[in-house]
Amino acid sequence: MSSNRKIVVPGERIEGVMSNPQEFYVFDYRNEKRISIIGVLDIKQEGQASFSALNGIYMPKENDVVIGLVTSHGVANWFLDINSPYQAILNVQDFFGVKQGGQIPEDPFKYLQIGEFIKAKIAAFDRIRNPLLSVQDKGLGKIVDGIVVTIHPTRIPRVIGRKGSMIEILKSSTGCEFFVAVNGVIHIKCQNEELESISEMAIKIIEQQAHTTGLTEKIKKFIEEERKVRGV
Repeated sequence: MSSNRKIVVPGERIEGVMSNPQEFYVFDYRNEKRISIIGVLDIKQEGQASFSALNGIYMPKENDVVIGLVTSHGVANWFLDINSPYQAILNVQDFFGVKQGGQIPEDPFKYLQIGEFIKAKIAAFDRIRNPLLSVQDKGLGKIVDGIVVTIHPTRIPRVIGRKGSMIEILKSSTGCEFFVAVNGVIHIKCQNEELESISEMAIKIIEQQAHTTGLTEKIKKFIEEERKVRGV
């Protein structure tokens, strides 16, 4: 299956049928689909087209799973940076699972401190009030090991790759675990710090070269060479 990739600019008409219409970046004008932000348009021979933004922001949506950085706290909640224009809120009651029978300790804020990260779900958001987070699902909660890498949210599809090809290369080439959140934040757990460093470098290369072709093979080769040099 061949394709034609090209850079498109705001206002440019989209050729082909969009296979992944992005709510915030594609709009209708005179019965034509147009782009509102610079990005890469990939047009297949079959007439299908997909768009990947090169700029843009993360807009929270309910049920999105994100990684947030604790920046401050109030009387009964924490405030978190989720790599978005909107600051997120996590209530103390939710963190300790009060509805599930949990108890709030005397000093709850020593259990989740400023500068720490959590995995959480967007429980509620309506663009009027800040997004409300919840950690009451399997796999969510405070991050206690590994490293956290933040990239531009629009690069996340490239980190995952077509049919998961890029993320599989990252996992198989490093032996590390990757948790890729939709807001552009990635949690990486490896056997040692050298592999975590290599993984972070690989992620940054993907972020910088997201618009290029042959990137999956380039990343595989980079990891192999770095592991050989570092002896890991």
